[in-house]
Amino acid sequence: MSQPTFDLNLHIARLLLDEPFFAALSRRMDKVKMTSIPTAGVRLNKDTCRFEMVYNPVWFETCIARRQEMGIEGAGVYDWCKGTLVHEFMHIVLGHVTGRLPEAGMSRQWNIAGDLAINSDLMREGGDHMLPPECCFPTEGPFAEMAKGLSAEAYYALLDQMQDEQDEDEQDDSGEGEGDESEQDGQGGAGDEQGDGEGSGEGSDGSEDGSEGQGQSQGAGEPHGDHSGWGEGGDDNTAREIAEERLREFIKEAAEEADKAGNWGSCSGRTKREIRESLRSTVDWRAVLRYFVRTTVKANKRSTVRRINKRYPFIHSGKKVTRYARIAISVDQSGSVSDAMLASFYGELNKLATIVEFTVVPFDDTVFEDGIHVWKKNQRNPSKRYCCGGTNFDAPTQWVNENKFDGHIVLTDMYAPKPVRSTCPRMWMTDRDGASMPYFKTNERVIVVEDKK
Repeated sequence: MSQPTFDLNLHIARLLLDEPFFAALSRRMDKVKMTSIPTAGVRLNKDTCRFEMVYNPVWFETCIARRQEMGIEGAGVYDWCKGTLVHEFMHIVLGHVTGRLPEAGMSRQWNIAGDLAINSDLMREGGDHMLPPECCFPTEGPFAEMAKGLSAEAYYALLDQMQDEQDEDEQDDSGEGEGDESEQDGQGGAGDEQGDGEGSGEGSDGSEDGSEGQGQSQGAGEPHGDHSGWGEGGDDNTAREIAEERLREFIKEAAEEADKAGNWGSCSGRTKREIRESLRSTVDWRAVLRYFVRTTVKANKRSTVRRINKRYPFIHSGKKVTRYARIAISVDQSGSVSDAMLASFYGELNKLATIVEFTVVPFDDTVFEDGIHVWKKNQRNPSKRYCCGGTNFDAPTQWVNENKFDGHIVLTDMYAPKPVRSTCPRMWMTDRDGASMPYFKTNERVIVVEDKK
């Protein structure tokens, strides 16, 4: 079999004219080619703390070929490809991957409900939609009695009702199949066993990147993807929280570009309202701080010959796990860093002081070296202002670089020029104004610190 020639970047470029919001979002997301999945999907990569899209180029080429066989010419042959990209991005934009999961967790029913909500926006007049006809569409096929324009939660309830009615019919029928027949004929599920779980070619197929994920299944009346990996954070729920906050930033930037272009493409008014509503929620900064500290400690492992490897005592050296890491806390001495913000921040540091050595570095346009000290557990919050000049982030960054720390957290209002590169992982913690109107843009973590209500 010849290698697929599908070029995802060309199709991303095609989104620019018709779908500027999704084009902007796609530029900010990782895309991973994966021939082991049926079609495409979105997943959480816990190593990078990012959501990413996985796709099978063979399936996309098949879509193009099917459109050509239908006698469609020109740009129309790529409609199903474009529709699939939009569909997958909408799953994460609308929170189907994250905060909107039902209490029962991921299921085929929720998968279909999310697809119906999304595909309602992707339906065109005349029957030629932006997705293959085997996908789930309200007002059509097994979902003919369902109206367009409902939320995923509303479709979820309707599917629940549909399943109950079918179960009652099956009790009066000698029929064929089991109680989950609705899943096999497209009325309440994915149609076959391929889309269930993580062992049938989905995105969580044990791929080398160690990510949790899902792919897509295909068949009449089926959802446009099996997303059984949604909501599974394992021991790394904070990785999901960080990924959600980062995604929120991407969505905000994409929304700004769509507003500027005056074109939201396939997004209905309902979808735009849901997107804007999602931007109002914030991640728990304490969870992000804990995750940053934990990953820093994890990275601070050292090989040593002083401890024997129990499994291979004569081949490999052992691992000595350092119980703490060294993290610098650069504290902006400007008056905009409030006492309440400092109190909340240091209160959380106190809980982490047993596994991390925190070094407090006060600064304004220079580092106040006489005020540098190691934070001790149960130490009172420092209220003394050591200096009060202008702000220069180069000063603390250079000091931290020279003294070789494992991590660097900057507590500031963000109002100063962009600093020099940090040689260790750096994270910014600020207030809401600093996060919404930063003086400079950065790809590093920027987290809003709020005092407890």
